[in-house]
Amino acid sequence: MAVRAGVYRGVSAADRVAERRARLLAAGLTVWADPGSRTTMTAVCAEAGLSERYFYESFTGLDALLEAVMDDIAAEIETTSRRAAEAAEGGPAERVHAAVRAFVQLLFDDPRKGRVAIVESVAVPKLRQRRTELLRDLAHQSAVEAQRLLGTRVDEVAGLLFIGGMAELVTAWLDGTVDATADEIVDAASRALLGLYRS
Repeated sequence: MAVRAGVYRGVSAADRVAERRARLLAAGLTVWADPGSRTTMTAVCAEAGLSERYFYESFTGLDALLEAVMDDIAAEIETTSRRAAEAAEGGPAERVHAAVRAFVQLLFDDPRKGRVAIVESVAVPKLRQRRTELLRDLAHQSAVEAQRLLGTRVDEVAGLLFIGGMAELVTAWLDGTVDATADEIVDAASRALLGLYRS
């Protein structure tokens, strides 16, 4: 039987590269979020079960991997929140509430994502700027979505205020200094967002 070039056991070379990259990203999230371990390329490769050769197949270095982890989380937050708003029944307030719930639930379901994107990234000098860019992008998207949902003009100062407040709230929750349920955080954040964008 002829074997197609680059195909091994029915899987193309491109698909194998993508699968290894996904494993490295998942391992990066696990290692980075663990306060008891040092985040190194060696630790990430061990967690992924891959050699350093395969690490460099997808990333130029550890910072590039960590930035990709942050980017994936930001994209997931944006996509999950938008889909929840679009699927929600009711008026603007209900859609805003659904979007906020999707964002908060994502972090409650996997606290590692909030920890690395909001907390741990501050400790990596080369990622601080990227963290700022991602928060500002989320603020922009928040303002755009609020304008679409509420039908009023929204300035991005309000977006920054909301996202910055959410980042601090999530940090406090992850650190254990705020004892609150997901419902309590969703309700408080939804009221804050609607108050900011409707004023």
